[in-house]
Amino acid sequence: MHLFVDSLTNVDFSYLHHSRGIVGETWLANAALDGALDHQGMVCDFGIVKKTLRNWLDSELDHRLLVPIHARNLTLTEKGQQIELIWELDSGETIRVSGPSQAFALVAAESITPESTATWSVQQLDGIFPTSVDQLSLNFSAEIIDTPYYHYSHGLKKHDGNCQRIAHGHRSRIRIDLDGERSSALEAMWAQRWKDIYLGTQEDLIKQDENTLHFAYRARQGDFTLSIPTHCCELLECDTTVEQLAQYIAEELAAAHPGSDVRVRAYEGIGKGAVACARR
Repeated sequence: MHLFVDSLTNVDFSYLHHSRGIVGETWLANAALDGALDHQGMVCDFGIVKKTLRNWLDSELDHRLLVPIHARNLTLTEKGQQIELIWELDSGETIRVSGPSQAFALVAAESITPESTATWSVQQLDGIFPTSVDQLSLNFSAEIIDTPYYHYSHGLKKHDGNCQRIAHGHRSRIRIDLDGERSSALEAMWAQRWKDIYLGTQEDLIKQDENTLHFAYRARQGDFTLSIPTHCCELLECDTTVEQLAQYIAEELAAAHPGSDVRVRAYEGIGKGAVACARR
């Protein structure tokens, strides 16, 4: 018997890519279970399936940095509950990240893909369901977006939850209206500007070399650091909450289009975000 749960939940995270760097991503999770019927006439109660998988995905993938530990361009060191890593890009540049182990997902793969992450996740979940379940399958997919979107990563040190982790992110659509009319050109411009971007806060910048920005902060979960090539980052004076990002985009556009009413609907992953307006 085959049991399935489509669009079980979505996970927001970042991952390391050999050419794109730190990539903010959002995936939908779908699940399927094969097995015999139990005394209730079920493979497994839907309530148990949804609660178990959602809790695991929220705990082990969501708001983490996914690291493919079999990648050749990775150097990783674990010191107690702290992880330090160096990621070499195809360009020869490096990204360095450190933080508490709970901020990372160490995926046994050479690269992070929906397929490799699903395979690893199923291995981690082995034995978690009743014996009536013979096989668990997971499938990750990206939201279908037919308008411009961007991938961004960030960290919110003041956040009480997992958003405080210095390298987590989202794949997000954006809507921009200028004087009441939607502007696909401006949406495309921002999608390109924030393609695979790290959004850093000026307050967290501790050092700036010719080609590298160095960030560090202490949050409730521990100490975090990130060193990233300058061209992979946009530096903001504000914190990078979606509310402030929406306002930042609106103010930037208002300055470029004086006398126009600007309305920005900025998403943070799937189905959530903030709206901001500006005029100069």
